[in-house]
Amino acid sequence: MSIPVVRRVRAAEWREIRDLRIDAVGDPAASIAFLSTVDQERAHDEAFWRERAAGASLSDEAAQFIADDEGRWVGTVTVLLRAAGTADHLGRPVADARADVVGVYVAPSQRGSGVLGRLVDAAAAWAADRGADQLTLDVHVDNHRAQGAYRKLGFAATGETFTSVIGPEMIMVRAGRVSA
Repeated sequence: MSIPVVRRVRAAEWREIRDLRIDAVGDPAASIAFLSTVDQERAHDEAFWRERAAGASLSDEAAQFIADDEGRWVGTVTVLLRAAGTADHLGRPVADARADVVGVYVAPSQRGSGVLGRLVDAAAAWAADRGADQLTLDVHVDNHRAQGAYRKLGFAATGETFTSVIGPEMIMVRAGRVSA
């Protein structure tokens, strides 16, 4: 097994982005982390995926990173910048610039291999270059495997919880060490 290359997606890679997303939401161990289903993702048309790819590859407010193992995508993470003075996805004010990590997925064959850390570090470096002071993420309270993986990467629970369409979630933060 080679070491996957971690990089930002390219606008032309909309098909690969779509296929990896469908794999992620269809993975029984990972589906607890996603707000959509395989059927919902498959229902999106080509224009949707092209727009998503363009934003993830070119935007200064969001970026998607993937782990490419000799042409096979084996992981992904997306990072969204939250500027100070704006509201986050829960409608709460953002005091200091930060980045929210979303859409995290690592293929079963790569779990525990370090791919997740490399993806998060790439997202963190990108966010730090744009002034983010911390990384945050939401994780289902019953997703103990993901919580453990995030703790190994320096994330800690904030004590804040909320309920989303997938159920109760907790907020984790990596402060003081945005980039690796």
